[in-house]
Amino acid sequence: MFAVIKTGGRQYRVVPNDVLEIGKIAGDVGTIVQLGEVLVLGGDTPVLGTPTVAGATVAAEVLQHKRGAKVIAFKKRRRKNSRRKRGYRDELTVLRITEILADNAKPTIGPRPKKEKVVAAPAEDGEDAAPKAAKKKAPAKAPAAKKAPAKKAAAKSEKK
Repeated sequence: MFAVIKTGGRQYRVVPNDVLEIGKIAGDVGTIVQLGEVLVLGGDTPVLGTPTVAGATVAAEVLQHKRGAKVIAFKKRRRKNSRRKRGYRDELTVLRITEILADNAKPTIGPRPKKEKVVAAPAEDGEDAAPKAAKKKAPAKAPAAKKAPAKKAAAKSEKK
């Protein structure tokens, strides 16, 4: 089963477990959001919306919020000594589609548990590991003494 959704002025064809980047939407990382503008529900008997399919939603998990690649807008008017350089980065949300729902159904799949980092357990013998030695700073360099411009002064005095 697939669906065509509309969000942020764009349309996306999605199936469960798809990962896609869309314009930024509200929602914390790890939460489930519902996208309500479903234009087409596909499958054995496709359903076309007029303009949207009534009661259909798509549930998605927010994976991360990030910024897109930098886009440079450079304008130049030739022979006018006029140029302008301006850049921006889009705010994006990365989603994983969890379910495609019809008939006002609620999402059944919750957010996936995050993987926990393994932390090394401290030694139980009571012996503390040797403390790390503090990094030594390199000795400060002495400022170079300024040399008197002896050659130039000597050359000038010889010419006279």
